[in-house]
Amino acid sequence: MPAIRGTQSKRKARRYAAIRDIDQIHDDMKSRRHLEKHLETMAPEDLPAMGLHYCIPCAKHYSDETNFTRHTKGKPHKRRVKQLQEEPYSQKEAEAAVGLTTDNGRKKEDEDMTVELEDEVK
Repeated sequence: MPAIRGTQSKRKARRYAAIRDIDQIHDDMKSRRHLEKHLETMAPEDLPAMGLHYCIPCAKHYSDETNFTRHTKGKPHKRRVKQLQEEPYSQKEAEAAVGLTTDNGRKKEDEDMTVELEDEVK
């Protein structure tokens, strides 16, 4: 069954699966071990130029150094670098934005009740 917008719209979703998300790339830039762990999943002989020319912010391999340097001077690379300068949201921040907080007010009420009970005992 063809997609609603034609046959081309499904192709983009399939291609997206191979691209790393911003938060994963941000972790790669923070921790060298995180990046090495990702690169170990791919066989070097299957990568262009045996995986020598890899752009960390864009998570792409390039066949030679001239293509890599041309890419680093381009607009999509600069846009991605600017996007990575912002700190990604954490799960806790996302839940707080929705209204799901871990503080449900019980602790403060419990403290007030213990203070009242102590006052009554005195």
